[in-house]
Amino acid sequence: MRVALSAVLARLLAEDEPAILVTVSGAWGSTPREAGAAMLVTLGTSHGTIGGGQLEYHAVDTARVMLARGENRRALDMPLGPLLGQCCGGRVRLALERAGRPHAGALARQERAARAAEPPVRVFGCGHTGLALARALAPLPFRTLLVDDRLDAGEHSPDGVALLRLDDPAAAVVDAEPRTAYVILTHSHALDYRIADAALRRGDAAYVGMIGSATKRARFDGFFRQGGGEAAALAALVCPIGGEAVPDKRPEVIAALVAAELIGTMARCSPGEPAPNAAVERA
Repeated sequence: MRVALSAVLARLLAEDEPAILVTVSGAWGSTPREAGAAMLVTLGTSHGTIGGGQLEYHAVDTARVMLARGENRRALDMPLGPLLGQCCGGRVRLALERAGRPHAGALARQERAARAAEPPVRVFGCGHTGLALARALAPLPFRTLLVDDRLDAGEHSPDGVALLRLDDPAAAVVDAEPRTAYVILTHSHALDYRIADAALRRGDAAYVGMIGSATKRARFDGFFRQGGGEAAALAALVCPIGGEAVPDKRPEVIAALVAAELIGTMARCSPGEPAPNAAVERA
């Protein structure tokens, strides 16, 4: 699960446990994390990360010295190579502050804004692979929606993944945002085809992937063309999802491969630009 620092800090404040908020206020060159990355440090624990390694060890040690001395604020400016021996070679500036209620409010606002900016992913199907994918995506920077038509849909869906039950899951394509990723893994080939057809015809999907074999892909190609679908749109379909380099078909393995595929694809989708073809035809 993701670490929500605002919730962690709210708990620490309620328990009257002092903490230091460590924030990367500047980053130049090759660094473990970007500006804005943050963590909370108490005398006995830490939450979140600014990149690990000697940088984080030094920040944690400094924060605990501050807590022991009653300090409220300190800034660190560190060239990673010369000072800490990290091979990154960049330079990082850290802001360390005793965390209070204003920090909790600011963190909550930042987390909401970051969440709203995350790319949307709609996973169709709450079977073994759909649930495995939902679990794989839950800690990642996506707004994931799990869609199914069964009454027990999402009975075991992970925290942080929204669930939508529809009599016709294909309807969830109609109201999706532009640049949405669609991953199609339902219990029905016919339903898979209708969802993939609707997603491809939108023309603004960041990714359209359907579980299946080369045979299923070939049959869908015929279905799509018979319905007047254009070859350029069809070329954007990813089927089989996750690639063919790893033959392992266990749900968790497919989920890991598809999660990696989505990370790579969505990273190439810059706001204001047309969504790229997710992949070339791989059947």
